[in-house]
Amino acid sequence: MIRSLAMAACLALSCAFSAPATAQSVKPTVTALKGGVPKTFLFVGNSFYYYNNSMHSYFLDLARKADAAAAKDYRGTSVTISGSGLNWHDMEGYFGKGMASYSFDDQNAVTFNSFEKPFDVVVMNDCSQCPVHPQLAPLFTEYVKKHGDTIRAHKAEPVLFMTWAYENKPEMTEQLAAAYTREGNANGMLVIPAGLAFAEARKRRPDLALYQPDRRHPTLLGTYLGAATAYAALYGKSPVGNPSAGLPAIGMVDKPTAAFLQEVAWDTVKSYYGR
Repeated sequence: MIRSLAMAACLALSCAFSAPATAQSVKPTVTALKGGVPKTFLFVGNSFYYYNNSMHSYFLDLARKADAAAAKDYRGTSVTISGSGLNWHDMEGYFGKGMASYSFDDQNAVTFNSFEKPFDVVVMNDCSQCPVHPQLAPLFTEYVKKHGDTIRAHKAEPVLFMTWAYENKPEMTEQLAAAYTREGNANGMLVIPAGLAFAEARKRRPDLALYQPDRRHPTLLGTYLGAATAYAALYGKSPVGNPSAGLPAIGMVDKPTAAFLQEVAWDTVKSYYGR
């Protein structure tokens, strides 16, 4: 059975990727969140998130700077496992009583949180090649639906985070874009086109170092681009001009480069959603 599923996935992927590579070979049918303005987030994934003190930190800073009057209402948690696929994660467990039940302020004082639901949005990514790997793609399909059902049962909205190609394998960009978009469409989920933003940034500015020496994980610039793309996609607003350019205690992106990455993120989101 597993072998049959793997072969079927391989054939399906081959058919899907035989057409000329374009950023829109599979078009998203979901182009905005279904709920109101989200303020609480759970990022579920792997090392593509946690490099550079975690992408969710940069995303939250962008969101808070854009809504300074309500900045204290924005909250995010990142749950990551090194090298993990979606099937490694216990999504039901992440909605247990302990998750996000307390946090710490700038003075390191503990705050015990009380809320009707822990998260408005859950942003998920699979392992870097799982969605397009012949033996692992069936698990991607299975767990997008399974986790999506769990998330919705807890009154949160599931979102997929499209990851980027390896630096030395640019053909992965279109493959991953098609796989994430297909599953997003099949499950009624918004997809954040971070992988397409990486490709666009490299096209416009090949001098920028978005990758670590391993050619897979993001540098600070890559993490910031991913966060800016998530902001643009989740809020449907341009991050261009947002004063956030990183985290002073961790790393800052220079203002011209931050502005460039914000512009790439917004242009990519508009193009991907057909706006």
